[in-house]
Amino acid sequence: MPVGTQATVKAVLPRDLLELDAHMLLANTYHLYLRPGEALVARMGGLHRFMGWPRPILTDSGGFQVFSLSELRKVDDDGVTFKSHLDGSMHRLTPEKSIAIQEQLGADVIMCFDECPPPTDREYNEIALARTHAWAIRCRQAHRRNDQMLFGITQGGIFRDLREHSARVLSELDFPGYAIGGLAVGEPKEAMLRVLTWMDDALPHHKPRYLMGVGEPTDLLRAIARGVDMADCVLPTRLARHGAAFTPDGRINIRNRIFAEDEQPLDPECDCYTCRHFSRAYLRHLMNSGEILGMCLMSLHNLAFFLKLMQQARIAIEEQRFASFATAWIARYTHTPPDQIQL
Repeated sequence: MPVGTQATVKAVLPRDLLELDAHMLLANTYHLYLRPGEALVARMGGLHRFMGWPRPILTDSGGFQVFSLSELRKVDDDGVTFKSHLDGSMHRLTPEKSIAIQEQLGADVIMCFDECPPPTDREYNEIALARTHAWAIRCRQAHRRNDQMLFGITQGGIFRDLREHSARVLSELDFPGYAIGGLAVGEPKEAMLRVLTWMDDALPHHKPRYLMGVGEPTDLLRAIARGVDMADCVLPTRLARHGAAFTPDGRINIRNRIFAEDEQPLDPECDCYTCRHFSRAYLRHLMNSGEILGMCLMSLHNLAFFLKLMQQARIAIEEQRFASFATAWIARYTHTPPDQIQL
């Protein structure tokens, strides 16, 4: 899911996202609550009408941003008091308020309010997990709109017993889908993959699994191999705005001198608007000149790259050849012999 934090995917038109066949976008409860406010969005007809996006939208609960962006916060069993990163004003977010905000925003999939602790701190994870489970029950009770799907979020750091306990507790609440939170926040990549392996066995197989905030292409393929269905990350557009482009042969920095007179497209195998019309030399010129168009074209390409990768993965799954597809893809992308690739 391309990330539209503040009801927009940075530097990309909704029209272009439709042409890329993006199935779903993500927007951010914390940011939209602070600005422009959920009541205003509701008065404007909800997120779909407000941002001109006709396809599904997912909003996160705001929990991660409260813990990652706010310099001053106080957590208790009822909720979180935090200081806005915009103007220093104080706010209170509880499970009930998070649900109320998301209901006013009007997304199709909304998330339970959770606590996202440091992944390697066992003692804190035990405390935070108890809160996350209690808050999930309160979110379930507070949820009123039957046209929105409410997902539970599993936590538990890198600890198998906590992760499996979280999956059991939330599965008993019978949410229509489950997110795997608290990963890609500083833990070793091997630890993240272990957690995903545990979750593949622990979560219901007939309901969607959403891996939150993971966006490296090789990580996505390895996550899919472990049963993940949905993912989001700012990585494609954020790196694009700094000059990084994804290709099947790895990432390139278009600002480099080597591309100054390169007439090739970013990726000769890509049929996105950027690659059909513009050379690496032109894109390098735009980025080094600080032109907004450069950020737009780079972002468009990177999103096309990720969406095409997910399309290829879906086809490979349907044709029962995902393992061979993912192995060959990772081998090419990382320049590693296929027999040395482990999914």
